[in-house]
Amino acid sequence: MIEYVVAAVVGLVVGALAARLLAKGDGAAVERLRREADEAVERARIEAEGTARKEAEALREAARAEVEERRKALEKQEERLRKREELAESREADFSRQDTQLARREKDLARQERRLQRQEEEMGQTLAEAQQRIEAASGLSRDEARALLMDELREDARRQSVDRIRSIEEEARRLADERARMIVGAAIQRYASEHVTERTVSTVPLPNDDLKGRIIGKEGRNIRAFESATGCDLIVDDTPGAVVVSGFNPVRREVARVALLRLVADGRIHPTRIEEVVERARTEVDAIVRKHGEEAALEIEVSGLHPELIKALGRLAFVTGFAQNVLRHSIEVGFLAGAMAAELGLDVKQARRAGLLHDVGKAVDHEAEGSTVEVGAALCRKHGESKAIVQAIAEHMDPGPNSVLGQLIAAANRLSADRPGARREALA
Repeated sequence: MIEYVVAAVVGLVVGALAARLLAKGDGAAVERLRREADEAVERARIEAEGTARKEAEALREAARAEVEERRKALEKQEERLRKREELAESREADFSRQDTQLARREKDLARQERRLQRQEEEMGQTLAEAQQRIEAASGLSRDEARALLMDELREDARRQSVDRIRSIEEEARRLADERARMIVGAAIQRYASEHVTERTVSTVPLPNDDLKGRIIGKEGRNIRAFESATGCDLIVDDTPGAVVVSGFNPVRREVARVALLRLVADGRIHPTRIEEVVERARTEVDAIVRKHGEEAALEIEVSGLHPELIKALGRLAFVTGFAQNVLRHSIEVGFLAGAMAAELGLDVKQARRAGLLHDVGKAVDHEAEGSTVEVGAALCRKHGESKAIVQAIAEHMDPGPNSVLGQLIAAANRLSADRPGARREALA
């Protein structure tokens, strides 16, 4: 279309010029003018075709992009429909299994009911035959035989009652003793592990006491920002050349300690700077935590642990119990359990794994419900550890573990804790 317009315009211009030149009688000039006009028209046509091709290509690209976008949308929709179909099929299969189980249970109950009915009929028949034999053998009347039988039954019932009562009393005493030991053991373990045995403060040295005012900040803004960012309390008192970071979570306390050291060394202490330094310290401590966990697993030759369990093991490096580093204690328990398993012909790798993870509950925040043993067992169960390992962790503090692996871990735990120098009270 454009080339026609250009050709028309050029034609008009050339026609006008040609008319003038013809009027003057200059034929050569007219011919030259026509050639130039033809060339101009040809150039205009070529340029117009190039522009048209570009526009057509752009339209094709836009169309292809739109088609691709619609194709992806259709694929996503098909994937959602496929997942819904799979979920529906799974639910249908579950319902079918439940129906089958209910039908099987109904059949079992019907069989049990028929068996009980037959037994009742057989007992009635046996009792009637016994009464007939008693009457025939003793020469007693039915009423007299019944009275004699009742006396014997009463005496037998009395003897059985006495024996049963004695057995119940003995069982009750045994259960009471066992329950008392479990309660006392659980109370000692919870109190010692979660309160007495952990350090809850870290001391940060200061080059001079003038920094205490800058740490507190105007109207306490800096100290409030620090405590909010770290989740720990910062104690600034009259202690010369030091401040104290306090908190039950050992990893948060380490983040606060590292951040405060950075702030003191840098000298710039204000709320924005505090948030930046705390975030960098948290990243640094997280990397250290992962490194500790990976090195512990490598040292004891335990592989395939979930990343969350690796992190939990790394946190144990910052936890102490009776002045004993819990991560080193866990590694030691793993080695001891593995050595005993080897002597007994049991699974050495499983024993080492359970020993390494037995105290992993102590790495979880103190806000978690339950004892550290319960929390550790739940954490291992959540992250794919075997039933045997979860059970061993759950019962290693019980007075009498039920599983062989639980007994191994309990023994290794006691050996590690009671060796000379392992715990503070062992040095007394």
